[in-house]
Amino acid sequence: MNNQGRPTSIPSASGEVAPTISGNRALQIEEALIFEQDSPGSTGVDLPEPATDELRLGGLRPRGQIGLPGLAEPTVVRHYTRLSQKNYAIDLGLYPLGSCTMKHNPRLNERMARLPGFADIHPLQPQSTVQGALALIDELAGWLKTLTGMPAVAMSPAAGAQGELCGLMAIHAALDDRGEGHRRRVLVPESAHGTNPATAALVGFTIDPIPATADGRVDLAALEAKLGPDVAGIMLTNPNTCGLFERDIRRIAELIHGAGGYFYCDGANFNAIVGRVRPADLGIDAMHINLHKTFSTPHGGGGPGSGPVVLSDALAAFVPFPHVAHGPDGFRLIEGPQDPGATGKEFGRLKGFHGQMGMFVRALAYILSHGADGLWQVASDAVLNANYVMARLQDVMTPSFDGPCMHEALFDDRFLKGTGVTTLDFAKALIDEGFHPMTMYFPLVVHGALLIEPTETESKRGLDQFIDVLRGLAARARAGEAEAFQAAPRLTPRRRLDETLAARRPVLRWQPEAPQAEAAE
Repeated sequence: MNNQGRPTSIPSASGEVAPTISGNRALQIEEALIFEQDSPGSTGVDLPEPATDELRLGGLRPRGQIGLPGLAEPTVVRHYTRLSQKNYAIDLGLYPLGSCTMKHNPRLNERMARLPGFADIHPLQPQSTVQGALALIDELAGWLKTLTGMPAVAMSPAAGAQGELCGLMAIHAALDDRGEGHRRRVLVPESAHGTNPATAALVGFTIDPIPATADGRVDLAALEAKLGPDVAGIMLTNPNTCGLFERDIRRIAELIHGAGGYFYCDGANFNAIVGRVRPADLGIDAMHINLHKTFSTPHGGGGPGSGPVVLSDALAAFVPFPHVAHGPDGFRLIEGPQDPGATGKEFGRLKGFHGQMGMFVRALAYILSHGADGLWQVASDAVLNANYVMARLQDVMTPSFDGPCMHEALFDDRFLKGTGVTTLDFAKALIDEGFHPMTMYFPLVVHGALLIEPTETESKRGLDQFIDVLRGLAARARAGEAEAFQAAPRLTPRRRLDETLAARRPVLRWQPEAPQAEAAE
């Protein structure tokens, strides 16, 4: 490594580390930051001098250069191409992050999202000029209501956390409408997603945790003991973050409803049950659906996600603005309490405009491509793949819970006990083998967790290759190769960071090094 922490050596034919003159490692090119490549006067484009020197910044004057480097076009192209080659992506291989559903997204759906009639429209256009877009939103909403058995859906929430916010705000509004504003306690199982308690607190509820049983599910007796007249509801993830289906979910719904509360379900893992289970049949009142996890969008979408929220009869009137309605002249948006068709109980507007159009197009293209039977198969294959991973690894790694799992297989670090290898070491060694690590140390209810979600789009051949690597790493850990694990990854452009230092003293902005004379002063 040179004095800036960059690799300057590669393994030689004899197995020893031999330096390279350039610092490069074959096609893994070593280069400085783009700011360090600044060459004053270089540029990839010539712009004419402005016709006026009048400032149009409200009287504000620039105090100096904005700090962009001067670079010729070939330098810029090569730099960002090299950076892209350092990224791992679903188009390169398996992305086994548990709880994230990082799956292949059909290119057909991407092409549909780029059609001019969808990609080039503006949310402030007259509604008469975007009838096709409104029709698409309405058709997608119909599918979501059919798949969940719910009568209403809010399409505007941007990703899962805002979907949670939407559902909790609807529950809050419904309780106030009932004159029961004293109900401000929300029960949150330990196996729920971490955003659940944060969302409840943001809406003004207090959080009361519910412990899990030894088999990784909600402790029904503990839940029942915490019911009372101040309970607003429960936020439960199903399948939960341990990759398990809550077997007592119908009983949980009965208890919550019997106590006068509402049942919010975190639908981030809907991928595991879509087409097979209708949440309405389980007694759920509100559930968000991550379109970017269940219905084909690159995870997070490279920007805002999409988290529509389905609502039961008890909450349907409290759906936020806007929502699409049919009128004599076609589709129209109900955007305020004064619009015909408003329920009069909407809790307001959750966000600007109407949702994420690109996400809607991809999701509907995915749904129409698969059909009802295909979506059933999606869930089946997601669960099958996870259980195949579990079955082939359970003799060398330690499953956290007995029995089959749903869409993700959860292991803990007991198989590493006494080896000197930690969960982090094990995951870092996986990088040298060409795989992105699984989710580590989550869920928090499991010590040293390794959470693997293969998704439905991985082939048996690909899974076998991944499993063989994990089996081999487990064998090496037991064979006493702790030092090799602790040094991993060794074949990446950068080695291990001091993660504690990086968290406590993050360097968020590049600054040029001070000249030696200035530094001495």
